[in-house]
Amino acid sequence: MYPNDRKYTKDHEWIRIQGDTAQVGITDFAQQQLGDVVFVDLPDVGGTVKQGDVFGTIESVKAVSELFAPMGGDVVEVNAALKDHPETVNTDPHASWMIVVRLTNKGEAGSLLDATQYDALVSAAEH
Repeated sequence: MYPNDRKYTKDHEWIRIQGDTAQVGITDFAQQQLGDVVFVDLPDVGGTVKQGDVFGTIESVKAVSELFAPMGGDVVEVNAALKDHPETVNTDPHASWMIVVRLTNKGEAGSLLDATQYDALVSAAEH
């Protein structure tokens, strides 16, 4: 269910590393827990994020939740389409990336979960 081409956090973000940059988004499990997403607040291009730090917020009809950076780096791109269409996070969360970061320490990936480990985490949470 969870794509094998990325890593996951226990906070339900995913990161897809491509060379020195990586796309970041939230998982299908996260969007299910949130319900209908109505707003996404993302950082500006040029900002810096540290692993584990809050990089934005996501608002649904149920709650406002913080978004945590799976890895540190410089924000080089923001998915501007989410400003007008935040609901795409619900319809296709694994394609709806939020930010792209230029990674500062690829070794941070070692602390993240692979798809199998993340699936086990979600399965445990659902039971």
